[in-house]
Amino acid sequence: MTTVRAQLLRVFEQEDINFLLTNRIPRRLATRFIGWFSRIEQPLIRDVSIGLWRLFSDLDLREAKKVQFRSLHDCFTRELKDGARPIDGRADILVSPCDAIVGACGAVAGTELFQAKGFPYTLDDLFGDRALVEAYRNGRYVTLRLTSSMYHRFHAPHDCRVDEVIYISGDTWNVNPIALKRVERLFCKNERAVVRTTLAANGRPVTLVAVAAILVASIRLHCLDRPLNLRHRGPDVMACGADYRKGDELGWFEHGSTIIVFAPEGFTLADDIRDGAQVRMGEPLMRLP
Repeated sequence: MTTVRAQLLRVFEQEDINFLLTNRIPRRLATRFIGWFSRIEQPLIRDVSIGLWRLFSDLDLREAKKVQFRSLHDCFTRELKDGARPIDGRADILVSPCDAIVGACGAVAGTELFQAKGFPYTLDDLFGDRALVEAYRNGRYVTLRLTSSMYHRFHAPHDCRVDEVIYISGDTWNVNPIALKRVERLFCKNERAVVRTTLAANGRPVTLVAVAAILVASIRLHCLDRPLNLRHRGPDVMACGADYRKGDELGWFEHGSTIIVFAPEGFTLADDIRDGAQVRMGEPLMRLP
């Protein structure tokens, strides 16, 4: 079984095959189908689905709060045992909102940043909001990629208030490194939720952009009474006014995707944040000025 798994993984890791299988298909149709299929609460379907998921990933459920799941979706959106993710409590530390692999990160050059080396995009294209563009001009950003096997819930990076959520409808391209090197301005094309927050410590803005992807075009936020997905028909700008403590759960993805964290000029990256690094929810991401 191990040999078969290794051979299959080698095939799917070939860039051309991976890109073809995860992008050159009816992306929106596939996403809606998986959204329906993953919720089927039939033991055989559940067990076979989770078994195949284990075969093609490094899925580890030892930290999960539950040991039995109703469906594949229930496993995707699992909670963790209490204390599984210690939160850095230092007042000057902005923590990672999720478990992730760090993609591009660093300083925003005016209004330009990168999804991958040689693939720039702009704050204007991502936000579509001039006030937000100016708030993060020359600021700092970290792209956090959640793989399919990771914990899919995301949390408040600091004591803050969620002021507003902007929903931007779009495509469902895969957001893995292979696609990021081939599809220009990919984050600006996909469905996404722009979560605007204000830090309680200093009143500075911090924004999280939750980018959906193929098979995962559904984002749930506790401060809203509706899911944000391909069937969402508005409103596109939703006021919230919800207060959170550092580490409180903000919401979850239905599968795995990307969160881009933006902070204004003056913030700096934490020591271990660099391209390719793995970070867990609650660990240092940035330092406040």
